[in-house]
Amino acid sequence: MAAPYAWRAARVTPLGELNAPPRMTAVALRLAVQVVLVWSLWRGLYAHTGTTAGLSRDQAVTYAVLAVLASRLRELDQYAGRDTVLQHMHFGTIVYWYLRPLPPQRYYALRAAGEQLYGLAWALTGYVICLAAGIVEPPRSAAVAGVFCVSMLLGQWVLYYVMLVLDQLCFWTIRNTAAMLILLFAQNLLSGVYAPLWFFPDWFVTMSAFLPFQATLSVPLSLYVGRIPLSDAAFQLCVQAAWVVALALFTRLLWRRAARRVISQGG
Repeated sequence: MAAPYAWRAARVTPLGELNAPPRMTAVALRLAVQVVLVWSLWRGLYAHTGTTAGLSRDQAVTYAVLAVLASRLRELDQYAGRDTVLQHMHFGTIVYWYLRPLPPQRYYALRAAGEQLYGLAWALTGYVICLAAGIVEPPRSAAVAGVFCVSMLLGQWVLYYVMLVLDQLCFWTIRNTAAMLILLFAQNLLSGVYAPLWFFPDWFVTMSAFLPFQATLSVPLSLYVGRIPLSDAAFQLCVQAAWVVALALFTRLLWRRAARRVISQGG
């Protein structure tokens, strides 16, 4: 792959989705059902109470719906294109990533960027519809909206590196499907996808604060709904940025060590 055309790697997974209209229809239906179910659930939970865990009903509903929409940013069917690290390791074709003019780490980054931009289109479309329908609340101010966007960008950056670490584990475990399922569940749980972290015990919240998962989604959405005030935004953004730097250095080291394990016959 010549350098001037390296950007085409970003189209790999999105093109697989766009060339399969039934798959896009299924995604739209599933996303709509998820939003409706989450909206109904949280409104039902707040039917007989005003504020719980520091969140009002509208804040909780907004948080939960935005979490569903944010999940579309990286929730694409990579297996259809048979271009996941896990598949390449299984079939012994990972060696081709190291034979191209484009370094494997750059190819991986470009492909992930394309997936996130494609997912962003879904998330923004869903957000506009939910905002127009009154399902979610708008940002309380322009400052909140700006901080949320910066935090969300940093959160997706952290998520990219977290997912990269999971893929890099394949170079040592070959078949790590079970491990990836466990880690993906932990990622969704500790990042606040299933429920805001304030509903969990104090020890759980404290433990999650020492892990990068909270920085991926919980922090941006907490800033959006006002659970984290703007006065604390600078500190939270610095924590997210620190996780980006730490994970970037860690994954760079793993890429170097992974290259030593690749042989000419494949995985």
